[in-house]
Amino acid sequence: MSERPGPVARATSALFGGERNDVAARLDGLGEAVEAARGRLDDTLLDPAAALAERASERLRLSGEHTIVALAGATGSGKSSLFNCLTDLELAGVGVRRPTTSWALACSWGPDGAQELLEWMGIPARHQVSRMSMLDRSSADTKLDGLVLLDLPDHDSTEVSHHLEMDRLVQYADLLIWVLDPQKYADAAIHDRYIRPMAAYRDVTLVVLNQIDRIHFSERERALGDVRAILDREGLPGVPVLGVSAHRGDGVDDLKRELARRIRAKASAKERLAQDIAASAAGIVTVGGRSDIPGITDIDRQALDLALLDSVGAPQLVEAVEASTLRTARRHTGWPPLRWVGRLRKDPLRELGIDPDGSIASLSRAVRPSVGHVQRAQAESAVREISEKAAVGLERPWRDAVREASVSTSADVVRELDETVDRIDLGLSRTPFWWRAVDVLQWIAFAALVVGVGWGAVELLSGLVGWQVGDAPVVAGTSLPLLLLLGGLVGGVLLAALSRAAVRASARRRAQQADATLRRAVAEVSEQKVVAPLQAELDRYERYRSGILRALG
Repeated sequence: MSERPGPVARATSALFGGERNDVAARLDGLGEAVEAARGRLDDTLLDPAAALAERASERLRLSGEHTIVALAGATGSGKSSLFNCLTDLELAGVGVRRPTTSWALACSWGPDGAQELLEWMGIPARHQVSRMSMLDRSSADTKLDGLVLLDLPDHDSTEVSHHLEMDRLVQYADLLIWVLDPQKYADAAIHDRYIRPMAAYRDVTLVVLNQIDRIHFSERERALGDVRAILDREGLPGVPVLGVSAHRGDGVDDLKRELARRIRAKASAKERLAQDIAASAAGIVTVGGRSDIPGITDIDRQALDLALLDSVGAPQLVEAVEASTLRTARRHTGWPPLRWVGRLRKDPLRELGIDPDGSIASLSRAVRPSVGHVQRAQAESAVREISEKAAVGLERPWRDAVREASVSTSADVVRELDETVDRIDLGLSRTPFWWRAVDVLQWIAFAALVVGVGWGAVELLSGLVGWQVGDAPVVAGTSLPLLLLLGGLVGGVLLAALSRAAVRASARRRAQQADATLRRAVAEVSEQKVVAPLQAELDRYERYRSGILRALG
C-alpha cells in the first residue's frame, strides 16, 4: 500500500521535483516519530527535532527555488571581502554598511521570494541586498540565480550576540563555507567550536583558504594539503578545499562554478536537510531505540486468560456448577426413597454456603478466593508478566510507559472480573422439561409401588384374621397388586438408573457451557483492560519506530 504524502512531502516536492522523494519521506518520518514519542521521551530531546521539521517545512513553503549559502570565518579571514567579490558589488559603495550589531548581511540572486525567506530567517530589510536589477555579466557556468548568500558575524567576535546570531543562522544554511586565512587556518577556535561538531554535514560543507595570494605559488598546494589533512583528522574527509584570493580574484570563478553546480542540482539544500534529519533522528534513537519487538503474541494472550481464569476460581466454579447440576437433577429424577436417604447426607455445596438452586453469583462468591489477597495477587502477577513480555527489546522510556499502562489496569482488572462473573447467568435455577417429566413418572411408579404394597398387605392381613376379601384382579396371569408392586419398583429403579446417565451428561454439558461462558467473559475483560492498553503503547512505539527508521534513511 503506498504512503500518502504528508505536508512536508508536498512542500519538498517544490524543491526536489514533482514526485515524492527520499528527503520528503524522511522529514515526514521524523515528524511522525516525534509525535508518537511525546510523553514517552523527554521534550528536551524531541523539541529540537520538532523545530527542525517545522523550520524545514516553513522554509520550503516560503521558497523552494533558493539555496542558502553561509560564509563563516574569523576576524581578518577576508570573509566580507569574499562576500563582496562573489556579489560583484562594493556594498559599502551603494550605502549598505557592514552592521556593527549582531545582524548578518544577505544578498540574493534570481527569482522572487527571497525577501520573505530572509525575513523568516530574521534578517532585517536594511541588511538585505538584491541583485535582480543588476546586469550580470557572469558566464553560464558561474551564474548564481537562486543563491542567497549570508555573511555571518565573525565567530571569534568578543560580542556574545555575534556568537548567538552565527549559531542561529548556521541552522538555516543549505551550504556552509568556512573561510580560513593562511595565518589561522589551524585555529582551534573555529575547528573545535564549529567545524569538528559539524562533521556529519561534510557533504554540505566547503572550505575556502582565502588570501591565497599571500602564499608563495610554490607553497600553495602544501598549504591546501595541510588544511585537507586537518579536516581528515576532524572527520570531514573529502570536503572540497579551494584556494581563493578575494583581493585578486584568484580561484573565485572556481568557487562560483561550484556554487552554481549545487544551485542547479539543488543538492546542497537536499543534502543539508537529509543530514539534519539523520542527525536529529540519531540523537533520538540513542534514548528511544529502534529495535523490532515481538509484541503481544497469541500465546501471551492465552497465558494471561488462563491466569485470570485461575484468579477468579473458574476451575472451582465449573466443578461447583457440575456438582450443583448433578445434585439438583438427582432430586428431580432419582427414585423417591433414595432421594429421602440422600437428604439425610450433608450437602457439600451447602457446607460451602452455596445454595444449590442459586445463581452463578452465589457460587462464585463462595468458591472464589479472597479479593484482597489471592485473587488480586494472581491478577496483578498475570498482568505484570504479560507487560514484561510486551516490553522485551524496548529502551527504558518505552518500557516504563508499557509498565505504567499495566500498573494502571491491575486494580480495574480485579474489579471488572468480579463484576463480570457476578453478572453471568448460567440458568442454574431453571429446571429442564425432561427433569420434570421424569419426576412425574417417578412419582407415578412410586405410587404404583405403594398401592401394590398396600393392596398386598391388606390381602395378607385379611387371610390371617379371616376377613372375607374378594380376589384381586389378575392381569396377564399375574395378580394386579403384585404387578403394581413389581412395576413400580422395577420401573422406578430402572428409570432412575437411565436418568442417572442422562443427568451426568447434562451436568457435564452445563459445566462446559459455564466454562465457555467464563472464558469468553474473562477474555473480554483481559482484552479491554490489559491487552488493549498495552497494545496501544506498542502501537505508539511502532509508529515511532517506523518514523525514526524512515528518518534515518
